[in-house]
Amino acid sequence: MQTGNGAYFARKPFYVSVSAGQILEDPGAAAYELEIRANEEELNKLQELFEELSSMDEAQVFHFVKHPYGTASRDEINDGYEAILADIYKLLHMLGTDETKRHIESMHTNEPEGTV
Repeated sequence: MQTGNGAYFARKPFYVSVSAGQILEDPGAAAYELEIRANEEELNKLQELFEELSSMDEAQVFHFVKHPYGTASRDEINDGYEAILADIYKLLHMLGTDETKRHIESMHTNEPEGTV
């Protein structure tokens, strides 16, 4: 594994399906929505965010099955999910091709730059 600036320049193209939570090396392997260029560290961060999103989704389902009349509102429960999704789109915007960046900007999900 490279370190420092070398890792930055070791970016490769990847194809991302946010809806499926997939990161593909082969654009023909499955349907994808966005194209990015990422190094190993950036790819790992994106994978971690997808895993967090999946865990949050499972937790929401469990909560509603277990507590259909719970005290938390649907909005409160969705806040964590939406925050992770926003982080995913921030990272995808940062790593995206020009077309990917334009697409994300057209969705109005990209908030001002911050830490991901």
